[in-house]
Amino acid sequence: MSLNPDSGFDRVASFYDLLARLVFGSSLQDAQRWLLPFIPSGSTILIIGGGSGWLLQQVLFHTSPKHVVYLEASEKMLQLAQQQNSFPAIVEFRHGTDGNLQPHERFDIIITPFLLDLFQEQRLSQLMQRLYAVLDPGGLWLFTDFWPVKQKPPFWQKLLAKSMYLFFGLLSDVQGRELPHYGRHFEGLGLKEQQSADFYNGFVQSKVYRKI
Repeated sequence: MSLNPDSGFDRVASFYDLLARLVFGSSLQDAQRWLLPFIPSGSTILIIGGGSGWLLQQVLFHTSPKHVVYLEASEKMLQLAQQQNSFPAIVEFRHGTDGNLQPHERFDIIITPFLLDLFQEQRLSQLMQRLYAVLDPGGLWLFTDFWPVKQKPPFWQKLLAKSMYLFFGLLSDVQGRELPHYGRHFEGLGLKEQQSADFYNGFVQSKVYRKI
């Protein structure tokens, strides 16, 4: 039986962060860190797919949230996040996917760090619609992911993307095979881009979207 594509990162949890640093240096962390100033004090935050917990630590250190739900499909990644340090009572660790969000829940901030690239179009659309539903009007969706700035990316970016999909497809049963058309999904939901920045020679982008 194949792994659930939303939870296959158990196999790579122990070395994922090291591998990311070896390939990308500090670029992935820089891209996530760039989003932090957009989080207002007293926000209710959903971090989905945050992995081993580095981003959660940054959020707690640099911002003053009211409540944080840390939703992670990989049980081993979630365990690593919980083992990082002692966390305040405002943090709720939750094992699962968007299907584990409650209908009544609402968030001021949703953060999807290097998550949306994992899915094929149909699953991505389902995921993004569910996240949109729990984002409060006026709330911000903080996005960071592999999204080449150029419409026709250079060969090295194409090769790197294919290599990543092959590697994580074999080890983690990632279902995606190419970088999605994120913009089309955000536009379809009516989310408005507010700010953006690019990293790693334009291969990684961070964006701030607002729900009108």
